[in-house]
Amino acid sequence: MIRRMGAALCAALTVLCCIPAVAEAVEVSATACVLMDADSGRVLYEKNGRQRMLIASTTKLMTALVALEQGTLTDVVTVTASHMAEGSSMYLRAGEKLTLEELLYGLLLCSGNDAALAVTECAGGLEPFVALMNEKAAALGMADTHFANPNGLDDEEHYSTARDMAQLARAAMNEPTLLRMASTRQASIGGRTLTNHNKLLGRMEGCLGLKTGYTKAAGRTLVSCAEKDGRRLVAVTLRDGDDWNDHEALYRWGFMLTGAENELRARLLRAAENVGKR
Repeated sequence: MIRRMGAALCAALTVLCCIPAVAEAVEVSATACVLMDADSGRVLYEKNGRQRMLIASTTKLMTALVALEQGTLTDVVTVTASHMAEGSSMYLRAGEKLTLEELLYGLLLCSGNDAALAVTECAGGLEPFVALMNEKAAALGMADTHFANPNGLDDEEHYSTARDMAQLARAAMNEPTLLRMASTRQASIGGRTLTNHNKLLGRMEGCLGLKTGYTKAAGRTLVSCAEKDGRRLVAVTLRDGDDWNDHEALYRWGFMLTGAENELRARLLRAAENVGKR
């Protein structure tokens, strides 16, 4: 019995010894980065994860969450001149009427800053909507986050951290409508063809989507999620000039790590069961 248990434990320790080597192998170009288990919230990898930074259009994950809480997909919004905005656009026209669902596709696929302003009408306008964004951030435990607008344009009072954005990603993954939209590669809305900016959807098997971002001040930002063998991970990189490759590397590492941990638990469980049978 002791010999059998010892063999099982040795095999488990062999798996365990591989884990540090795997962890040391990952490197990213991002200024700040977090890889998190989407189900448990456990941080698997972190680099400057608590550093407050600009987050650009990854902001729109919170915009979408709040809009889905405040409105219904069939709500109709009339576009006004006040919804026009600089930067990435859905190319809305004043007087145009779109449903909240159509605007959310414009928000999440082509990152429309105009769509972000238009969806605020579901909560009575810009100011009350942004207040709700900050309330939602507090409810999610995003202690180092503050929103000043719904689109992520640069503002001294608009910031978050890689850790906080990973928590936001977890919440987004648990909102089926948001996840469905964020994983859509292309949609036709009001005569427009909207293409998702997230190249990971085509590059990486198991990618479930989420949100890209960029401003000159923020650099490239990316929040993504992926699933493999029933395990779900979220990755966040802030100010990362090589974000596509970095996210792929993080997921390779993360799924190898969690796979090794699962194998370890399975072997230890089998060892304990064998002992119990003797």
